[in-house]
Amino acid sequence: MTYQIVDTSKEKMDGVIERFKENLTTIRTGMANASMLDRVEVDYYGSPTSLREIASITVSEGRTLVIKPYDPSSLKNIEKACLAANLGITPQNDGTVIRLQVPQLTGETRKEMTKKVGKYAEEAKVSVRNIRRDANSEIKKDKTMDEDVQKDAQNEIQKLTDKFIKQIDELADKKNKEVLKV
Repeated sequence: MTYQIVDTSKEKMDGVIERFKENLTTIRTGMANASMLDRVEVDYYGSPTSLREIASITVSEGRTLVIKPYDPSSLKNIEKACLAANLGITPQNDGTVIRLQVPQLTGETRKEMTKKVGKYAEEAKVSVRNIRRDANSEIKKDKTMDEDVQKDAQNEIQKLTDKFIKQIDELADKKNKEVLKV
């Protein structure tokens, strides 16, 4: 039972790390990256659709994202979705493709991006701590375990928590270095 709680907690914490990594990919670093558009939803024939499903996204010249829709009639909707996504980049529609010119980050923008990284990191840490809390309360509820087994299980959960918090800090530091790199 206790090992099942530890295993379940580890799986949940792995999920938190994956979501944190996904959040980090959406943060601009001054270089064009197709994953910046992962969260862009386009109104495609009345239903919200991921941009990746209806267009190819390529990086051109290091700072330009080129979006080429599979269906040319969706070009206007893609342009609207890029504007609505609040990327801080104005789309340029030339009739066949949309270009997003990623601007060089200013000092102020870099600070904003590092704040965003910190916000995402704190959200991930809170999620990991909540998983720890839930696991510990589950362990305490189990009256079939003796005290030593409960202590061991709680120690395992704490070790997992420490490991994942450290991993979140390392990922955040790495992303901050990318953002601050001129």
